[in-house]
Amino acid sequence: MSFFEQIKSAIGRKSDSSGENPDSSSRERRRRNRRSSHKGRKILIIDDSMTVVAALGKILRSANAIVYEAFDAETGLELAQNKRPDVIFLDIILPRMNGFSALRQIRRDDSMRDIPVIMVSGNEYATEQFYAKRIGADDFMKKPFSRHEIFARLDTLIAAGKLADLGEETQEPGSSAAAPKNEGKLRRPEKPQPNLEAYRRSGSAIRQSDETVGITPLEARSQLTAMGLEYFNQEQFAAAVDRGDKLAVDLFIVGGGVRVDLHSRT
Repeated sequence: MSFFEQIKSAIGRKSDSSGENPDSSSRERRRRNRRSSHKGRKILIIDDSMTVVAALGKILRSANAIVYEAFDAETGLELAQNKRPDVIFLDIILPRMNGFSALRQIRRDDSMRDIPVIMVSGNEYATEQFYAKRIGADDFMKKPFSRHEIFARLDTLIAAGKLADLGEETQEPGSSAAAPKNEGKLRRPEKPQPNLEAYRRSGSAIRQSDETVGITPLEARSQLTAMGLEYFNQEQFAAAVDRGDKLAVDLFIVGGGVRVDLHSRT
């Protein structure tokens, strides 16, 4: 018997003597990779940032959730009454009525009071978390958020019995294996370069806002990634300019991953 065969034989005997099922580790791995299903779950997002709404909505739709969107509290409350969502992501800083006031109305309304509410804020201090939970929030999520954190918050509500358990799915939402095939689809034509001169004339001069002053290019890129945007994607940059999303435009420029064209489109 060769030296290699002796080693192979010894390893085989050790495995047999342990009495372990060779498939047990793979089954355990699959069990750990399971996550709750959100197929058909109705989720309402109330946030005045187009970028946040788009990013959060994209992540939730990748898990086959039904997503409703509102950019102010008044519209959000109307949607909550009409659509009866299973859970609400509610921003604190909103135009006119803020998130705290909206949360109070939700908890005072018999038709909405039992809907789980996850408050969302960019404030790093614990004061808002404490106050939000004191007036009836079920959880708190800080911006910028990650895909993992979003689903972790939903899983926490499921574990607490505040959100229905729709079963499990073995494939992580948004993974390449779960994504639909793109074969046979025509490529979209490239969008023209963003017209930053027109954006400047609209009253939003190209300068850093209070939310982006002092951050590094790496931090800007990290925030764009957390919001589901690619800092080097010229098409996404152009779309942010077109919709007047000042925060996203600032982050793209600070991140330095796109070409800034100050000339008008032809």
